[in-house]
Amino acid sequence: MAALDSFTPPTRAWFERNFAAPTPAQEQGWPAIAAGGHVLIQAPTGSGKTLAAFLSAIDRLTMTGSAGDNAAGLRVLYVSPLKALNYDVERNLRGPLAGLRSELRVAVRTGDTPQKERAAMLREPPDILITTPESLFLLLTSRARELLRSVDTRILDEVHAVAGTKRGAHLALSVERLEALATRPFQRIGLSATQRPLEEIGKFVSGGRPIELVDAGVAKELDLEVVVPVEDLRELGTNAGLDQRHYESGDSGITAGLETGNRSIWPSIYPAIAELVRAHRSTIVFVNNRRLAERLALRLNEVAEEEIALAHHGSLAREQRTQIEEDLKAGRIPCLVATSSLELGIDMGAVDLVIQVESPKSVARGLQRIGRAGHSLGEVSRGRIFPKFRADLLESAVVAQRMREGLIEETQIPRNPLDVLAQQVVAICADEEIEVAELHLLVRRAHPFADLSRAQLENVLDMLAGRYPSDEFAELRPRIVWDRTAGVIRGRQGARRLAVTNAGTIPDRGLFGVFIAGESGGRVGELDEEMVYEARAGQVIMLGASSWRIEEITRDRVLVSPAPGVPGAVPFWKGEGVGRPYELGAAIGAFSRFLVSKPVQTGPTGQIGQTDWLEQIGLSRFAAQNLVTFLGEQQRATGVVPS
Repeated sequence: MAALDSFTPPTRAWFERNFAAPTPAQEQGWPAIAAGGHVLIQAPTGSGKTLAAFLSAIDRLTMTGSAGDNAAGLRVLYVSPLKALNYDVERNLRGPLAGLRSELRVAVRTGDTPQKERAAMLREPPDILITTPESLFLLLTSRARELLRSVDTRILDEVHAVAGTKRGAHLALSVERLEALATRPFQRIGLSATQRPLEEIGKFVSGGRPIELVDAGVAKELDLEVVVPVEDLRELGTNAGLDQRHYESGDSGITAGLETGNRSIWPSIYPAIAELVRAHRSTIVFVNNRRLAERLALRLNEVAEEEIALAHHGSLAREQRTQIEEDLKAGRIPCLVATSSLELGIDMGAVDLVIQVESPKSVARGLQRIGRAGHSLGEVSRGRIFPKFRADLLESAVVAQRMREGLIEETQIPRNPLDVLAQQVVAICADEEIEVAELHLLVRRAHPFADLSRAQLENVLDMLAGRYPSDEFAELRPRIVWDRTAGVIRGRQGARRLAVTNAGTIPDRGLFGVFIAGESGGRVGELDEEMVYEARAGQVIMLGASSWRIEEITRDRVLVSPAPGVPGAVPFWKGEGVGRPYELGAAIGAFSRFLVSKPVQTGPTGQIGQTDWLEQIGLSRFAAQNLVTFLGEQQRATGVVPS
């Protein structure tokens, strides 16, 4: 077991007691981490990446005897883009720490961390801090920054979720600020699901410094099918079969709530999903927006005539989400209907089926979601995709085919996002002045800003210092003072408050907090302001597939009380559409052309029809027939298919 040679005997003994053997990510990752350089580990979900990074850090901290020694301070900083994942990681660390009888202290710092806990961290720094990109920015821009000086290892998890976004560019600048603050250069460890090009992701993690790339990206075995539960998507009123007639005759007593009109696929999808949920131990149903998560959970419970599903999304309070996750893990509920809130590396235990309603809109997202099923290494990930209409069926078929072939989209790292730069500049000079030349060097160490020119930087500084391109901006206060003679900048009064109250790149959507009325005042979640504008006291709403009665609507919050069993309105949230990568769009056009131009495909057993070929690549019989009909109709009507 060469991979374990770098560990102390107690750590090696603990691992051998608890695991049969290291996973490929651990086998290749541990020697690279032990060498002390920067490392990026790429591997599929459930391959032990997080333990690969943490066990090395825990072993090193225990070996150097820093546990329980206040003088040592914070040594390991773990950054993940998802709050729910942070709490999951903290929970999962308890096992190794208890097994090693380690006294290392672990703390979590996110937007949900109470003020009392934040203050305690400053008095008694933890050895390991788990945080988010935004909380790291806030730490760097506050008195708590002193806490970070002693960091010697930074673990960045779920790199694939941020590298291609402005949020990633913002984080890259925060990491370079951390490097400038730390007493010594720290080791950077990145953990990512399969990405391409890997070299580019490596530069993002290391800031262009030399980095060892560990590619343990073995493709997971997929049991994947695109399912259409009706014979003809054009004739939904007449061919939805027994399920449709069952609802329309009112047998279930829930006809009023169901979308049973002649043009709806839903009365056929609900029972098909409910049947799959009943046939499996633990199921996650992924949807692309929060409203659908709430509605689908409600309808599944109505179809089953018992509570089999709960909704899980970012507009639920952390306490609610944690409880829902625990209910699924403990087997108290067989199904969660979730948005991307469960997409990243949260360990959801023994999930044996993932259902995706609508196309996941990208191959990478599809693999990430379906990978939640059979999460352990070597297990088959079982997934079913339910398209809602015929164009969605075409996209789902292409996504499923490319998922099987591992053809994920290329990550495009944003270059020089100047709005992100402006925000970080105000934060950097909020406490102390900095030379423009030094600032330019610092910014260019972050990979998204590696080719930022001096002129571009000075244009941003001009704007922040109040030299605006037009009189229309004249009433905006300058944010910094730029002493051009001395070549330095410093923040104006209030710069730090401005930076921390406008931190990060996640847009403020103007949501109203939902709280339980009365003394407990616990947080339930949040609602869109437009939904709140239309709501009235006394109305019952659904949130997390639970019913709540609105007691009062104040200036910035909605006070509710539980209303178990009472039907309620399903809320909506604006601006939730998911975009489609250019690469996938091109693939859909190519797939359409290919299918239309070859009425008969040649297979291993001779010639096979289009429908048979589509079944071979993972479409159900009805799905294959509907897709052939759809493209054939388009071809006959216009002479071409969209390509």
